[in-house]
Amino acid sequence: MIPLAHYLIFSGILFAIGVAGVIVRRNIIVVLMCLEMMLSAANVSLVAFSRAQGTDGIPVYDAQILALFVVGIAAAEVAIGLALIVALFRARKTVESTALTTLKD
Repeated sequence: MIPLAHYLIFSGILFAIGVAGVIVRRNIIVVLMCLEMMLSAANVSLVAFSRAQGTDGIPVYDAQILALFVVGIAAAEVAIGLALIVALFRARKTVESTALTTLKD
């Protein structure tokens, strides 16, 4: 059995990569993917804690059900985010965040 600390270290690394991607990158699509990576890191932590709270090898499924809701919300966020990115690309002909300095042109 893999210890809880390994899952949490993996989740922390995944979250840190996501934060670095959001801060460093200028492409809105890459920023959206990094946000999804951060949500995935949160899901890994939820499922790991759920597994660790179980007794006699039987996991508690409350956090795993919550993780499924997070996955559903993430899917909706991606759909809305991609729709906004397509609209921005049609209006501005770019997906770089540095080019989006004003709301209307």
